[in-house]
Amino acid sequence: MTSASTLENRLAARARPLFAAPALRWVALLALCSAYIQGPLTKVFDFGGAIAEMNHFGLHPAPFFAVAVIVFELAASAMVLSGFFRWLAALALAAFTLAATFVALRFWELAPGQERLMASNAFFEHLGLVGAFVIVAWQDLHERRSHQP
Repeated sequence: MTSASTLENRLAARARPLFAAPALRWVALLALCSAYIQGPLTKVFDFGGAIAEMNHFGLHPAPFFAVAVIVFELAASAMVLSGFFRWLAALALAAFTLAATFVALRFWELAPGQERLMASNAFFEHLGLVGAFVIVAWQDLHERRSHQP
């Protein structure tokens, strides 16, 4: 064993009690789902704004899509947090986020400048969310395979 791997193992042993704690995992999942909880709640309390958003993105009938997005985001977040079909909900949120990113953050169509830079940054941040949800699904499926008889 090399000294680098020995050092890594010692550091991991010190970090494990905090970072492998189930409570921290749940808080991390809550942070990952936070936009998918805050967004629909905002839509519920400003349904007119939710309809305007659906119209802006060309989704018709707007009230149907607004309700569908609200229900989907809240239900999928609850599934991720509770562990009920976590892998499926995480993959659904990944697919939803990827599709919404390509609809809402088409930075390549904007003129160079601040707006394009901000849209570009948001686009890649959303790709990071997609990756995080895929990791959640992978981990959940991996754990389920490990616990099979």
